[in-house]
Parts: sequence; C-alpha cells; structure tokens
Amino acid sequence: MTALQLLWFFLIGLLFSGFFFLEGFDFGVGMAVQTLAHNEEEKDQIVDTIGPVWDGNEVWLLTGGGAMFASFPYWYASLFSGYYLILLLILVGLIIRGVSFEFRHKVPLEKKQTWNWTLSIGSFLVPFFFGVMFISLVQGMPLDAKGNISAGFFDYINIFSLVGGVAMVLLTYLHGLNYLTLKTEGAVRERARNYAQLLYWVLYVGLVLFAILLFFRTDFFRLHLVGTLALVVLIVALTVIAQVSVFNKKEMTAFIASGLSLIAVVALLFQGLFPRVMISSISPKFDLLIQNASSSPYTLGVMTVVALTLVPFVLAYTAWSYYIFRKRVKLPVPHAVMEEKHAG
Repeated sequence: MTALQLLWFFLIGLLFSGFFFLEGFDFGVGMAVQTLAHNEEEKDQIVDTIGPVWDGNEVWLLTGGGAMFASFPYWYASLFSGYYLILLLILVGLIIRGVSFEFRHKVPLEKKQTWNWTLSIGSFLVPFFFGVMFISLVQGMPLDAKGNISAGFFDYINIFSLVGGVAMVLLTYLHGLNYLTLKTEGAVRERARNYAQLLYWVLYVGLVLFAILLFFRTDFFRLHLVGTLALVVLIVALTVIAQVSVFNKKEMTAFIASGLSLIAVVALLFQGLFPRVMISSISPKFDLLIQNASSSPYTLGVMTVVALTLVPFVLAYTAWSYYIFRKRVKLPVPHAVMEEKHAG
C-alpha cells in the first residue's frame, strides 16, 4: 500500500465528513419545515436559513463520488452497482428536495404545502438511506472474487442497517435544530432548542443500541479495538457536550459538537473498513482492499496536484459564503399582510 493510496482513502473520508457536517444540518432543517414550524411564515424563516448555502453543501457529495471514481474505480464499480437501488432512492430524495426549494417560492399559497412535504420527505430519505448503505457495507456484503455483489433484501435491510438509518436521521435532525437556534430569532429558535433538549435523550438510547450491534455484527472491535473504542467514546462525549450546550444556550458550541459527532461517525466507519474498502461476507479473501482497488500511481499523483491546487480556493469560498450570510434570519411578514399590501 502506497502513501498516495492512503492519502486518497483519507481524502474520500474527509469529503464525506465535510458532506455530513455541512449537508447534515441542511437535512435537519429540511425535516424541521414540517415538524417544527407552526405556520407558513415560520416555514419560510426555516428555509431561508439554508437558502444561500444548501446547493453548495451538496457539492461535497458530488466531489466525494467523483474522487472515488477517479482514485478507487474498483470500489466505485462494486459500490454503485451493488447499491444501485439504494443510491437511486438517495438520488430521488436529493431531486425532490432540490426542486422543492424553487417551487415552494413560486406556487400559490394553497399549493405550497405540497412542496413543503417534498422538502421534508427528501431531507429524511437521504440521511436514512445513507445510514442503511454504510451500515450494511461495514457488516459485509456477498461480494464475490470479481467484485460483484449478489445481495438479497435482508443483506441491505436488517436490524443493524435500520438502526444506522434512524441514527443518521436523528443525528442530522439534531444538527439542523442546533443550526436553527444559531440562525433564527423568535419562536422557531426557542422551539428548536426545546426539541433538541428532548431528542438528545432519545439519541443516547440509539447510541447504546448502535454500539452493541457494532460489537456483534462487525469485526471492528476485533481488528481495530483501540480505534473503535476511542471513536465510540468520542461520539458519546460530543453528544454530551452538544446536549449540555443546548441546555446552557451555548448555540455555537452545540452546533459544532453535533457536526463533529457526524464526522466521528464517518471516521468510525472508515477506520473500521481499513485496509479494506468493501467487506465480503462470503470469504475474507474476496475483500476489496485499498491496495488493489485504486487507480495507477500516475493518476493518483495528478489528482493530488489538482486537489492541492483547487481545494484551498473551494474552502476559502465556502468560508466566505458563510461569513456573508452569518446574520440571524427573522420571521418574514405574514402572507395575509403581504396580500393586503398588494391589493392596496
């Protein structure tokens, strides 16, 4: 295994970490539209918190997929062919979520509810099926010697993958609630804090169940005992920090801690996979390894130069965008008042 292979395995993990940190609160905010808001004005306020940034956050997913395709083509081929239907459902969630941002602002008020629902449903589907995909992946799939997956329904959908899907939904929802306390004023801000205070107790139950299933359904503790224990403890610690910060109204700390917990989950899964990228439930000798799933050294070298040149500009642009739109979002003028002004 070469240094470039290790670097790109790390970079793909980093790209998915960035995606879940940034797009994670987008998903949480999207789910909050139908679960937190009490009227259309509050829904508009919630959506406005991510209006300038949501599409840029999705670029992290596209970049992660592109990097996987270029640096680990055999991993990409096995993953995308074996998880075709789940990835299709993720794509459907991203599509209906994306178009809802545009259409909900353009349709008459009486039809707006339809697009509010598509926004929330799409925001739920994506993290749920990502959780299902990653957890079934680390359990091991029926991967043959040629890298083909011949899986049945229960290889994808089982108790552990469902727990993983629900846990990812809950983590992103809490991340979104913490973002709303940071970015809104008024009733939405207080309600988001109250919801988060309650849901963190639910998350603790989920984390305990997740850790138990991780022990019995994967080889993480057997192969990577220290790293796995350290990251599980870190996830719990970050959750405690986030919850305490919510109670103490330290909104930025809560938001950062909830985002870091998502990064810690990605780190847990990637370190458990190492040095593999796909785990075969048929035989360990069919595992797809980093060293035999990657592109040529020349390709990895060229990609490294390109990444080191462009990534700093992308990070600078992202930071600048968040700085420009750093102010809290106020409750908009009620629709009835706006209609009266237009009529007058």
